[in-house]
Amino acid sequence: MIQKIKELLEQTESFTISSLDELEQFRLKYLSKKGEIAQLFADFKNVPAELKKEVGFEINRLKQKAQEKYDQLKESFEETSASSDGSDLTRPGEPLELGSRHPISLVRNEIISIFNRLGFTVAEGPEIEDDWHVFTALNFPPEHPARDMQDTFFIDKENEIVLRTHTSSVQVRVMENTQPPIRSIFPGRVFRNEAISARAHCIFHQVEGLYVAENVSFADLKQTLLYFAKEMFGEKTQIRLRPSYFPFTEPSAELDVSCSICGGKGCNVCKYTGWLEILGCGMVDPNVLERCGIDNEKYTGFAFGMGIERIAMLKYQVKDLRLYFENDIRFLQQFKSAY
Repeated sequence: MIQKIKELLEQTESFTISSLDELEQFRLKYLSKKGEIAQLFADFKNVPAELKKEVGFEINRLKQKAQEKYDQLKESFEETSASSDGSDLTRPGEPLELGSRHPISLVRNEIISIFNRLGFTVAEGPEIEDDWHVFTALNFPPEHPARDMQDTFFIDKENEIVLRTHTSSVQVRVMENTQPPIRSIFPGRVFRNEAISARAHCIFHQVEGLYVAENVSFADLKQTLLYFAKEMFGEKTQIRLRPSYFPFTEPSAELDVSCSICGGKGCNVCKYTGWLEILGCGMVDPNVLERCGIDNEKYTGFAFGMGIERIAMLKYQVKDLRLYFENDIRFLQQFKSAY
């Protein structure tokens, strides 16, 4: 057995490799559970007692040398592989840097989440609309001056096909196809023919909401919007409602929230009033309910609409609306923590 051990030791010391397969063959032949060294340990029980010490020492030395040879061959092969093309294939891949969500998407998702908790579902509609869904069904007569409030992009002026100026058109579609109770919000992109500046853009995003059921009151509207304001801007946020006018709601109001930047004390952002306007709202005009096929004697409802860019500007203190559309990586990377 001593002679066999010496032969195996010479074989392991002279063994060379040129591929991973050969390295694996070395391991299998000498170091595996069914390899040569394992067989020596199995035959050790047949060694005479007076030789066990010497033979045991030689077997352990052979195992140690074989393991060292295996480690040396493996390291040598990895170095050769790395230097062959200038890259180390055994190194872990470089981590890919995660991107970030757009601030408009972040705020849109947060608004949807808040109203989902109040039982509002999400509905969407087409961006290219007809006059009926954008204007007429919402109480805009053909010559009504309220049409001048919204500068419209016409796709086909003769057939009155337009890019929607608000997501209220989706409210009309939902009311035409659904009987109360209706509790939905309508996020989407809208278009108006306006000059692009730090405070305005020809493309922007809205979220409008609608609740139609029996005995819906202005108090329900107020509490809904108060809940939204506190969830979006913080528990200390206060709201106020100012009388306003919209063709499709009566009575109508503008909602202001206390300025989160100065805490209501007054600053240049809120023009030293302590308040910031964020949305318009009101009770759905009975004429609108009737035109959409809903019994206005039985049902009442409220509606509201807000610009997502406006909310995002207040939440993240962004002062230029154009930043949302420029795809500047430096700007977008600021929102990684909110991903």
